[in-house]
Amino acid sequence: MTRRFDLIAFDWDGTLFDSTAIITRCIQAAVRDVGGTVPTDKEASYVIGMGLMQALAHAAPDVPKERYPLLGDRYRHHYFAIQHEILLFDGVMALLADLKARGHFLVVATGKSRRGLDEALGTASLLGVFDASRTADQTAGKPDPLMLRELMAEFDVSPKRTLMIGDTTHDLQMAINAGCASVAVSYGAHESAVFHALKPRFVAHTVAQLRDWLLTNA
Repeated sequence: MTRRFDLIAFDWDGTLFDSTAIITRCIQAAVRDVGGTVPTDKEASYVIGMGLMQALAHAAPDVPKERYPLLGDRYRHHYFAIQHEILLFDGVMALLADLKARGHFLVVATGKSRRGLDEALGTASLLGVFDASRTADQTAGKPDPLMLRELMAEFDVSPKRTLMIGDTTHDLQMAINAGCASVAVSYGAHESAVFHALKPRFVAHTVAQLRDWLLTNA
């Protein structure tokens, strides 16, 4: 069939990697460590997908700015101690293999740090699967479209031929800001009810549904 999208960009946490619950706990632990008001699960999971310091500042509004470096250090301490426990969602490897076989450029656009993404790619045996990636500390945090624009420029692909896939409103808003289409997944950080205002082409409730839609429509 005719390919509609040449470049498919994936968010990482909550989209490919089953990490939402662990990240939520690490945010809460970091805020607790620096004496801030610990956010609820919903408040902590809302900021997933943003750049780290942007996310922590939003999740801990009563923590003074001068304590942000410590807050970031404590988050990294907790996350890197347990990141080996995080796994890909079932079906992700097969999905990526199918898309590679069809000739799509596959990239990652994530709020993680470069170090965090590189370590996660190695842990998940995905080194070499993606054609390129951008992280928030390399470019700008979501929903700023810079990371998507850089990825499109790298492969000389227009926004009309680019699809962003993510589990948060930050991902979908970034796609809008970059002029791209999007697909949402509801099994990550944000509930599906909040997606519709941002007009994704599809909302997948499982990786299997995402695969079926992409193989038919991408």
